[in-house]
Amino acid sequence: MIKFCLRIVVLAQFLLLPAFVMGQEAGASVDTADRQTVVVNTVTRPPFSMEEDGAETGFTIDLLRALADRLNWDLEIHRQDSFAAMLYGVPGGQADVAGANISITAVREETMDFSQPIFESGLSIMVSNEDLRQPSLLRALFSWDLAAAIGLAFLMLFCGGMLMWVFERKAQPYFDRPLKDAWFPSFWWALNLVVNGGFEERVPRSAFGRVFAVLLVLSSLFIVSVFVAKITAVMTVDAITGSVQGVNDLYGKRVGTVEASTAAGFLDRREIDFIAYPGLDQLIEAFEDGDVRVVVFDAPILDHYIRAGGHTTGHIVGNRFMTEYYGLAFGQGSSLVEPTNRALLAMQEDGSYDQLYRKWFGARR
Repeated sequence: MIKFCLRIVVLAQFLLLPAFVMGQEAGASVDTADRQTVVVNTVTRPPFSMEEDGAETGFTIDLLRALADRLNWDLEIHRQDSFAAMLYGVPGGQADVAGANISITAVREETMDFSQPIFESGLSIMVSNEDLRQPSLLRALFSWDLAAAIGLAFLMLFCGGMLMWVFERKAQPYFDRPLKDAWFPSFWWALNLVVNGGFEERVPRSAFGRVFAVLLVLSSLFIVSVFVAKITAVMTVDAITGSVQGVNDLYGKRVGTVEASTAAGFLDRREIDFIAYPGLDQLIEAFEDGDVRVVVFDAPILDHYIRAGGHTTGHIVGNRFMTEYYGLAFGQGSSLVEPTNRALLAMQEDGSYDQLYRKWFGARR
């Protein structure tokens, strides 16, 4: 009886084994068939998306690859030349998803759907290191503005003295000298008239000379006041030149940003004049060339430019402002949004998101 049962078991295994093997192969083919090709639009925005040694890399690219592993995607990455081209490809149907440093905004939500936030960001201000100089009294005293003010004052005194020589050379012995010998005594007379009120023994004697002298004395108070105010203004301006510490200091500065960015929208709302560049590369080039002295743009991108790029031309000032959140952009009604959100939440719960964040940005603040 036992032998009979063993024979039945062996026979059953022999009959069922091929069916089991065929089932495994069928399952493998189903898994392969279930993989979905997802077309991704991106743009160069270090450290979120960039190309290094011919390979696609960056925080957002790594995040998309992690999502692809969880959702059984095959990514097909298309790097676009501009931020606008990256975005327009999604509602236009050329791409399934766009990913880089895309801020989630109400305007963009009108034409596309967004994932859960993948990064908390904000705006920062970067200024040229040349504008971080400390105020200097010596530099103010030797500034061109102050030199121009002193030169103008001397010219006015010289002209006033020479006019007095014309009026008084035949009436006042002090002015009775030839032109080649009269220019300095005349200038000296006008200088003393403005500073000390004149000389009692050198009172003008001609009618025109007396009228002109009275006018010169009365106007001397105004001249001295303007001169002192000009010196004070020059020294004050030198002390505050380039001292950008926050948004309120941007007025009147040469500010640059990327056109159609959230930074451009912010500057527009604050009525701050700025120069808009078509892309980040053009903005950075203008900053390094000195065409703009201040850059307002996404904080993590400016941080990466200074820290990882080893550049010494710029410095971040003040605190981040206008908090914003980056997300992945999909076409409206895309079936990819819901599984993407579930996968993102799972990554945050199991710590894989934090691990990816530390790789690119260090510990969270």
